[in-house]
Amino acid sequence: MDGKSIQKLELPLILERLSSFGAFSASKALARDLQPVVDPEQIGRRLQETTEARLLLSIADDASVGGAHDIRTEVGAAERGAVLEPGQLQDIKHTLISARTLRRRFEKDEDYPALTEIALRLEPAEGLIDQISATVDERGQVPDQASQTLASIRAEQRVAHDRLIGKLQNLIADSSIASMLQEPIITQRDGRFVVPLRAEFKGRIKAVVHDQSSSGATLFVEPLQVVELNNRVRELELAERDEVRRLLAAVSAQIADHSESIRSTVEALAELDLAFAKARYANTLDAEEPMLAPFREQDSHPGSTLRFIQARHPLLDPRQVVPVDLVLDDETYALVITGPNTGGKTVALKTAGLLVLMAECGLHLPVESGSSFSPFEDIFADIGDEQSIEQSLSTFSAHISNIIRILDCAGVHSLVLLDELGAGTDPQEGAALAQALLEAFLERRCTTLVATHYSALKLFAHNAPGVSNASVEFDLESLQPTYHLAVGLPGRSNALAIASRLGLEQPIIERARTMVAPEELQAETLLNEIYTQRDQAREARGQAEEARKRAYAKGRELDQRLEGIEDERLHILRDARAEAQAELEQLQDEIAGLRRRLAIAGQPLDALGVLEQEAGAFADQVSEPVVRAAPEKPAERRPLRLGDRVYLSPINAEGVITGLSEDQAEVQVGRLRVRARQDEIRLRGEAQTEERAQPEPTRAAPVPDRVPPLELDLRGRTGEEALEELERRLDAAYLSGMPYVRVIHGKGTGKLRQVIRDWLRTNHYVESFEAGTPAEGGDGVTVIRLKSG
Repeated sequence: MDGKSIQKLELPLILERLSSFGAFSASKALARDLQPVVDPEQIGRRLQETTEARLLLSIADDASVGGAHDIRTEVGAAERGAVLEPGQLQDIKHTLISARTLRRRFEKDEDYPALTEIALRLEPAEGLIDQISATVDERGQVPDQASQTLASIRAEQRVAHDRLIGKLQNLIADSSIASMLQEPIITQRDGRFVVPLRAEFKGRIKAVVHDQSSSGATLFVEPLQVVELNNRVRELELAERDEVRRLLAAVSAQIADHSESIRSTVEALAELDLAFAKARYANTLDAEEPMLAPFREQDSHPGSTLRFIQARHPLLDPRQVVPVDLVLDDETYALVITGPNTGGKTVALKTAGLLVLMAECGLHLPVESGSSFSPFEDIFADIGDEQSIEQSLSTFSAHISNIIRILDCAGVHSLVLLDELGAGTDPQEGAALAQALLEAFLERRCTTLVATHYSALKLFAHNAPGVSNASVEFDLESLQPTYHLAVGLPGRSNALAIASRLGLEQPIIERARTMVAPEELQAETLLNEIYTQRDQAREARGQAEEARKRAYAKGRELDQRLEGIEDERLHILRDARAEAQAELEQLQDEIAGLRRRLAIAGQPLDALGVLEQEAGAFADQVSEPVVRAAPEKPAERRPLRLGDRVYLSPINAEGVITGLSEDQAEVQVGRLRVRARQDEIRLRGEAQTEERAQPEPTRAAPVPDRVPPLELDLRGRTGEEALEELERRLDAAYLSGMPYVRVIHGKGTGKLRQVIRDWLRTNHYVESFEAGTPAEGGDGVTVIRLKSG
């Protein structure tokens, strides 16, 4: 990549903003050093990492590298034999814990393959974490239990300290000594415990002088009675220091032994955090993942793709930036952008180049979904004031020197951005030179975007194959640029119109108009009409889009209300059936109790027959499906027709025929659609006749086995839970003679759907299965056809 062009397009500013989203210094440095790549596989992997990180952050706000630190400097010091301080050991431990947490997260989740590949390089060194934890506590101190020796030393130290303080307390409490002290306190000088003696009593107490106050009025002395005790305390302090250093040195040596794995872990953590940083930056830009379009092999076209829809320059204020469509169609690989000064031509060029560079760095772009680009191997930009005082070059000379360099390097896989091509010299010569240079880039089949004021280039772009006009718009009412980019239309000069709006006398305007070639005035008038019609079409399209959005929102609201009503209805029916079932069970218990009592009393049981028959009828009503309606009058046997109300004997339910084929029919049962063979279907009158023809059972009236529901909702279950429940339901459905079972598993990631369908292939009850219809839920539903008994 051309370093000068990267600077011109301001990619370093983007990377600096990206680094601000990093959690620790290693990932921040990685962000600042990020460079575009041209290999499509690398670009795709970088973009996938950002996409996966955004998905993870959307469901887990706490996804991060936690308390990680860039500990490579500390590890290097340990390798050189340095003894690390407790705070440094704490940083290493927290970094390794963060690595362990992230590795475990990704090992258990298969939804993030690109991030998992990075996470598997994390080596948390469990034993090292435990060793650091045993040596340094959370306060950054070496605890007593770090070693038996340290615990023994500190125990002795506490005893010696207490004896020393006790002896000094006795001394300062002695009235004969207290009168000679400045204050009755104990303090320290040079690591020795001393008391403040007034200077005039020097020599009155046998003591070692360690210090005096700035005024000389106070001496800090160590009475000879406590010298030995002070010595003992000091000896134990030195012993403690040596033991602590030994423990820290041992841990530091272990860190040196794991230096390579720790460095690898820090680098992997930095890469993961960079992915999280790219995700957070993308969220702030409201960005989308662009599609990568490889170069196509073509003779008269470089085969490149540049399609940025509603692109916004990421460094401009998002509240003020005007989105532009930077789109080159399949026949176009050069764009000539014309329009007024400060109208946004340069911004459009920079936006195109910068977005390609960002995408090649793996960043999502501030564009609309459906945007795509090709992996350009080089991006060259000649933008801005190139004047060089040091080299004694004018602006024109500097531009030409830069363009010569670009011509020498650019090729088929290059993107070339040229701002004000041919400017800075005589307009006629500049226009001719600009056209010649554009032709040279076209001959090299470079994808080229040019900003210019020259009308000659508009005409050239209109006639040359592979080239298209574009313009930034200008509002003649407000005399302000709109910054909208119109691809396919050249820019209008607007000079006479602007002069007139600003108040220039009309005779001068008319005189100037007579000096313009008639064909140019005619073309300008035609352009004005085209722009007017385009603006009207844009306004109408905007109104249509708003109406579509309102209709969609209203439809969604109605769907949700209908779903709520249906759920409430089913809930009420379930509660009613549960209550009826409870009453039935209570009735049966009472009948059983009466039977036992009558049998004991030797009474006849005829009276119970009627009760049992009534209980049986009640049980039939309770066990009916919710959607079943009472049969009406019998109907004579005839061919089935659409709209017939029929009875499905396999599932003991009624519905309406909504579809017919040669030997099958589709029946709407409540909210469900059931497919069955025509010989399994009876017209409602026939079903009633058959039911009445069956003899009444003479047995007592237990509740008959219920036909399992047609629908099984497994959403939210784990794979194991779902298969266990599905197996029970299929057993019951098969024994009940049901032809179908409809399983709801949802779409989600597709894992549960795959587990269920893989299991169905091995189940001996299953004849076939398929995804539901769109009305049934599509891929979120599997309809299982069972084998006939």
